[in-house]
Amino acid sequence: MKYFLLLFFLFQTLLYPQKRVKIENDSIAYYTKLVIANEKQNDYKYVLYYSQKLINYCKKNKKIEAEAIQNFNLGKIYFDLKLHNDAIEAFRKSILIFNSISTNPNKKVAAAYYYLGLIYIEKKNFTLAETSIFKSEEINKKLDLKEYTDRIILQKGILSMHKDNDSLASSYFGSIAAKPENNVLANTKAEALYQIGAIEEKNKRHNLALIYFNKALELNKKTNDLNQQSNILLALSTTHDKLLDKTVAYTYLKKYLNLKESITLANEEKLGINDYEAFKESQQIQDELQKEKENKEKDESDKVSKLISILAVAIISILSLLSLSLYKNNIIRNNTYSLLKEKNNELIIAKNKAEEASKARAEFLSTVSHELRTPLNAINGITHLLLEENPKKTQMHYLTSLQFSGNYLTNFINDILEINKIESNKIEIEYISFNLKQLLADIQNSLKEIATVNNNKFILKIDSAIPENLIGDPTKLSQIFMNLINNALKFTNNGTVSVVGRLRNQTTDTATIYFQIIDTGIGIPEDKLKTVFESFSQGSIEINRKFGGTGLGLTIVKKLVRILGGRIRLKSTVGEGSTFSFELNFKINPKPVQIKSVIKNYNPEIFKNKKILLVEDNKINQMITQKMLTRKDMECTILDNGEEAIQILKKHTYDLVLMDVHLLGINGTIATQQIREFDNKTPIIALTAISLNENREMLISFGMTDVITKPFIPEDFYTTIAKNFSNC
Repeated sequence: MKYFLLLFFLFQTLLYPQKRVKIENDSIAYYTKLVIANEKQNDYKYVLYYSQKLINYCKKNKKIEAEAIQNFNLGKIYFDLKLHNDAIEAFRKSILIFNSISTNPNKKVAAAYYYLGLIYIEKKNFTLAETSIFKSEEINKKLDLKEYTDRIILQKGILSMHKDNDSLASSYFGSIAAKPENNVLANTKAEALYQIGAIEEKNKRHNLALIYFNKALELNKKTNDLNQQSNILLALSTTHDKLLDKTVAYTYLKKYLNLKESITLANEEKLGINDYEAFKESQQIQDELQKEKENKEKDESDKVSKLISILAVAIISILSLLSLSLYKNNIIRNNTYSLLKEKNNELIIAKNKAEEASKARAEFLSTVSHELRTPLNAINGITHLLLEENPKKTQMHYLTSLQFSGNYLTNFINDILEINKIESNKIEIEYISFNLKQLLADIQNSLKEIATVNNNKFILKIDSAIPENLIGDPTKLSQIFMNLINNALKFTNNGTVSVVGRLRNQTTDTATIYFQIIDTGIGIPEDKLKTVFESFSQGSIEINRKFGGTGLGLTIVKKLVRILGGRIRLKSTVGEGSTFSFELNFKINPKPVQIKSVIKNYNPEIFKNKKILLVEDNKINQMITQKMLTRKDMECTILDNGEEAIQILKKHTYDLVLMDVHLLGINGTIATQQIREFDNKTPIIALTAISLNENREMLISFGMTDVITKPFIPEDFYTTIAKNFSNC
């Protein structure tokens, strides 16, 4: 296929001049006209072809200065096509030829050094880049040229950044940014503003960085520099992400990905990989033919005698064939290496695109899950309020159904977010002391009601040899058991569900424990055993309709067991039941576990006449939260932004602040951070629909004393508030 394309390209290039123009006399003007015509049509395979023909014409006719100029023009074409190695070669040839003509400074030489500097910056060879930029600046000063002055200052700033000399870089960029706007300077000024923003971002001054990035983006609209635009969009997305403005960050990320894809397609339309390879190989073949022709002419002119001529021709022919064979082998080897290198680059690009797509998907799921929690909070909250207002008996069925649906959807969203966190490596293992027997006993007590619904026996069989105090992650362990036991109780009627824990092995510091969750339920068909751990899989549609559920529980269990260092196994027989088993290693804590007391039953008197400041920008959530507070005889003041909250807390005292994390203007975390500069006593509880990049520890680090997750359960809501009153 490769050689067919090469023959097709050679065939077209031989016929092309006859089809497009009737001028037969070669000249600089003739080839220049063809280069310009094809450049306007974006047909870069012919732009390169006629540019090379023009250089060959100049070389053949000893037009040295014209040859130097055309090598520079060819280098500029390669530079625009991002074929950097070819561009370097062309610019160096141009400089070499110009220097062979005269040692005096030359405008084209200054420009060639400037473009070499840009290429070396792109290739991260900053030593050569600095040398090239300073040579260009030296020639520009000697010739008193103004064309490249601002652009050279810009590149000196970029080089200073890479030397970690941000102050010098800022002075260079600032001198450009301070200049009056004009169409000539627009691109350079936009780049300077973008680089200033990058420095501010590097120094974690995110709000200042956003100002410069937005200015750069506005100025970029006057230019046609899509690569610069894509860099600015990516920078805006990253900065908004760090400020927890996820929606805006995702919008800019989407614009960046779309623009990056259109740039790639546009470059491929200019010059495809096959066109480029065919052009390079055609040039090599033409060079070989030219060499053979010159060798033959030389042989004919050097004939002294018939015998010597025959011997010379024979020897030269043999040497030529050997040389040609070696040369072609070398070409094949180089082409193979280039092809492998190109394919490797393509694979790297594909990998990066896949990673970007995966990240975008994770951010999208996180944003959707996060945004659904706010209306769910309204649904669950209003349902709770209506149930407390002694509704009619005819309304109770509808309200309890609505409450069930709201809780179901909440659990579903929590499961999606949990899987998303695991797949995005946002989940971390805790290593804290806990009592395994107590943990399983608590789980048994919490699930007793579910067991009685289906008339099931729920039995714990825990090996007495298991150490009392273990070190591990009890939260994730609880998630695993709750999911597995819930499933067992749900799919079992008039049967038995057993949780077994046996000590497999113990040393001085570690214990290996084998767990089993055994039920006598409906069982799982053999052909479904391999798929039950996949997302949204429940064995069959009938099971989903009869028993309900999201089909995500076992997916979460499998991933959590793997994170904790184990592997879950399943054995099941239809009609007889199922057994889930896994084995985990724990460290042994020689000290006894201190069981922390948790306020579960609070005294309603603790709420009376307490002054609460609610900072929330959602009107429905304001109404629901205020209603729930006033029902417990608390006074509630409502604000919808963090700026006013900071000012009012400077003048007034409140018993507690409920702070929404995501607010217009400054968000809740920043507002809390600023409040803590003058008030360290008032409890501040975060109200948040926790997303992919949020967690309790992160919110507490900003100065918040506790966290209530939306949509919140009323009793948990009151319990958390009561706990913070008691701690004051």
